[in-house]
Amino acid sequence: MGFRLPPVNTLRLFEAAARLGSFKLAADEIHITPSAVSHGIQTLENWLGTELFHRGSRGLSLTAAGQAYAPEVQTALSILASATERLPGRRATGALSVSSAPTFANRWLLPRLARFTELYPDIRVTIDTARHYVDFPVDGFDLAIRRGTEPKSGESWTQLIPEMVVPVCSPELRRNTPYESEVDLLGRVPLIHVTTVREDWHAWFEAKGIIPPANDRAIRVDTIQLAAEGAMRGLGVAMGRKPLVDDYLQDGSLVEVAGPAIPADTSYWLVGTQLAFDRPETKLFRAWILEELKNNHEPPLNVRTRSTSAELPARSSNSRRVSAQS
Repeated sequence: MGFRLPPVNTLRLFEAAARLGSFKLAADEIHITPSAVSHGIQTLENWLGTELFHRGSRGLSLTAAGQAYAPEVQTALSILASATERLPGRRATGALSVSSAPTFANRWLLPRLARFTELYPDIRVTIDTARHYVDFPVDGFDLAIRRGTEPKSGESWTQLIPEMVVPVCSPELRRNTPYESEVDLLGRVPLIHVTTVREDWHAWFEAKGIIPPANDRAIRVDTIQLAAEGAMRGLGVAMGRKPLVDDYLQDGSLVEVAGPAIPADTSYWLVGTQLAFDRPETKLFRAWILEELKNNHEPPLNVRTRSTSAELPARSSNSRRVSAQS
């Protein structure tokens, strides 16, 4: 007896829209237009003979039928995706999709990615920095790069590099500001705070055993990259995070203040399912990125990238989802 199924692609659109609560976010995740998502959902609703979403001025919400259908569809798609990954003798597709923490992608990965593509020109690489959870393997990502304090359960986590933190500022700010010591300098200029990270100035002062200076001239931003950019423009002193500021320090755009750098609680991790790590493409990528970090290869000198995406600590809402904001 054959299965009576709606068009499978419409189920994928429904799962994404139900999980994200938005046709637009679902479209961004699947890389199609919101109208294509809406049309696909309408096709599914017509096939089922019932509405799955309430569409109103306040946004999108699931109907009672949609609420009952969504978890079943997600489970079914997850089983199908896992079965595909487990298929014996499956040939390499030549495609690799990586969801990366935004600043790491811009400051470290992208400037060095040419070396990977030169080594493996037949592997088509997609880097995604969208701000959403990654649900392995339903979302179609092979790997994720995340900033976090420790591995989460349910996935395979490979530590890439631990973070080191050190205050940084522009050479001009340090040269033109009178101070008795570099710690004294921190009380004479604005401190640039990143509101979306846990380890910021308070953690550094505590780790150093230094009483924070009486300095209420603070600038607050929501990304690590904005803090570094602000420091380079002479707005104040930011908490530099290695390896993300290594290139700035090496080319002289930033200088350390009150160094040397000290270890942070956070690291960057390569995350995926064990099945994903069995694929040839992911094995090659993991080996390559670990070798790059081991040898501390420099990016091309003419590559400078910027990001305005938020960086938040890594967290997991269940065993198969990792935050894309980390």
